[in-house]
Order: sequence, then C-alpha cells, then structure tokens
Amino acid sequence: MSRFFINRPIFASVISIIIVIAGLVALQVLPIAQYPQIAPPTVVITATYPGASAETLSKTVAAPIEEQLNGVENMLYFTSSAAANGVVSITATFEVGTNADMAAVNVNNRVKAAEPRLPETVRRNGVVVQKRSTDILQVVALKSDGGKYSTLFLSNYASLNIVDELKRVKGVGDVTVFGAQDYSMRIWLKPDRMAQLGVTTSEIAAAINAQNAQNAAGKIGQEPAPNDQQLVYTVTAKGRLLSEDEFGNIVIRASGPSGVLRLKDVARIELGAYSYEQRVTLDGQPTIAMGVFLQTGANALEVADLVQAKMQELQKKFPQGMGYVVPVDSTRFVTASIKEVKSTLIEAMVLVIAVVFLFLQSWRATLIPMVAVPISLIGTFAGLWLFG
Repeated sequence: MSRFFINRPIFASVISIIIVIAGLVALQVLPIAQYPQIAPPTVVITATYPGASAETLSKTVAAPIEEQLNGVENMLYFTSSAAANGVVSITATFEVGTNADMAAVNVNNRVKAAEPRLPETVRRNGVVVQKRSTDILQVVALKSDGGKYSTLFLSNYASLNIVDELKRVKGVGDVTVFGAQDYSMRIWLKPDRMAQLGVTTSEIAAAINAQNAQNAAGKIGQEPAPNDQQLVYTVTAKGRLLSEDEFGNIVIRASGPSGVLRLKDVARIELGAYSYEQRVTLDGQPTIAMGVFLQTGANALEVADLVQAKMQELQKKFPQGMGYVVPVDSTRFVTASIKEVKSTLIEAMVLVIAVVFLFLQSWRATLIPMVAVPISLIGTFAGLWLFG
C-alpha cells in the first residue's frame, strides 16, 4: 500500500491537500461542548438590610437562607459573607458539569421558601439570585480629567448609562459598582430644634412615608353610575416628591392655620449620595470602579474583548472631560500564558527538526515527518466530525 503512494507523489499530495481542507472545514463546525468544564459553577445570593450590623445579618438573613440551601441537588458547599454596610452574600458552589441554569433555578426556589422568614425591609429590597463566577474578570474605572466631575456624578452616570449596557454583553454574569453613590434625598436632622419642639425621629419618618408616596386616586364616573353618565375621568394625584423644596414642605405637625411644623424647620435637606461609606480614587483623582464578573462557563478572553468593544462604543457619548481605564484585567495573565505556550511550541518544533536532521543527515528525510504529522493532526478533526 505504501509503495503505491510512493510511486505516485502527485496523487499522494492531492490526497494530503484534501485531508487538510476537510480537517480545517470540520474544525470550524465542531462544537466545543466536548471540552471538559474545569471550574465548578457558582450561584450567588445577595440581600440588603440597610443599617443592620454583620451579626444581625448573619442571624436574621443568612441563617434562614442557609437552612433552606442544605440539600440542593449537586451542591458541594456554600459560603456566606456579611458586611457592616448591610449587604450579605452567599455563594453556592456546585459539582463540575452541573447545569448552571438549573442550579440557579433550584437555588432560587429554596430562597423563595426562606423569604417569609426574612425581615420586611429585606423582602422589600429583594433577594437577588445570579449565576456568575466569584472572580472579577475586569475592573473598569471612570475617570475625570482634573477632577472636573465628582464621584457622585460619576457613580450615577455609570449606573444610568454603563452598568446595564455591560450586563447585556454576552458572557457577563454581573456588574458591581464599587463605592456607588446613587442620588438620594438626604435629610440631616437638627437635634436641638427637635428637642425644643418635642419632635421625635419616628414622627418625622412617619410623615415622610405618608406624604412621599405614589397613591392611586381612583376614577370619577366609573360604574356603577347614572344612565346619563357619559365620561369617566381618571384622577391623577401628585406622586413622589422630587426636589428639596417639596421635601422641605412636608408637614410634621399641624395645630391650626398658623401652627404648622414643616420638615425644613427641623432638618437640612439636600440631594446627596445614598451612602458615604466607600470612596474610590485613581491616582488621587475621584473615580468610580465597576467590577465585571464572568458568567459561569463563558470564555474569559472573548468576554473581555466584548467588554472593551462596548466601552469604546459608550465612550463616544461621554461628557467632555470624562474617560475610562481598565486598572485590573485578569485576562492579561491568560493572554501571557497562551503567548508562552505558542513560543514554547515553536521552540520545540525547531529543536525536533534539528535533532531529526542531526541523526538522519538528510533534509528530505526530515521534511517527511514535518509534513506528515500536521496533516494527520488536522485530518483528525474531519474524523471527529464524521463519527460524531
């Protein structure tokens, strides 16, 4: 059989070319699902209890959820973390090869079973269940040239214009804003004035909750109505308050036409940040950092390129004097490792060729394995596709 091809080199060359073309075509259509999953899928549960200590979070929020998580199908273990800023995070890790979508569904069902035992504030804020890696893929930071924009402005610009766009990028599991300072109406109470007027904090909170609400005012003329009624009007009432003046006019106490105590009489009101507990700077300048988390099973290099492309697109709409940098990128190590593998492969090929030529003392004999081995390897892909 070998002599047949040796005596017909052109025929053998044509067959080799066909094998290479078939292998390259098959390489493009072969699925990558057969590659093993080396990282166990993880599902992260996040809950917020503003003002609560870490101990309170562990007892009232983490404990009920952890009790329900025991026994989830294919779960290996879970870890909990409660911080003094009122956020508790529980990470459930599953066996390698577990379907991440089904794992998230199973965990979400257990969390729903635990929700009746959680504090009312936690239920109102919502418990978030996400499938994502626990490691940060990248950190994207917004910067302001010469401190033109404050951290408060940068934080809200990121929340409104960037975070949602990055979350929609294929392969991104979640985007977290570090040091987030969302716009909120800050009410700074004056204890001396409150003591003089006999006003308590609970009275002020109750007045704000009652007068800063969106209520359904109903309709005029709806059924049952007289037979000659022709029109139905939907009553539109003023909803939530928006400005400092509107909040300042909230009535705390009223005792007659001239005895009205308003919120501005006992407090200073301003549009500020929701939280001042964290502050992020880059080279001494105010900035806001967004941590991009990888979705379980996604390709890190591909996702990093997509995130970079999306940021380049969003940068065109940035205000004058605003830009972005990527101070942390875990894919740089992966890229460097792949580069080292390529250089090692090339060095190995050169060494093998040199050793073969040194012992055989013939370029023709050295050329044969140099050509035959790549052809057989590339042709293997055609065999994989052919046999499914």
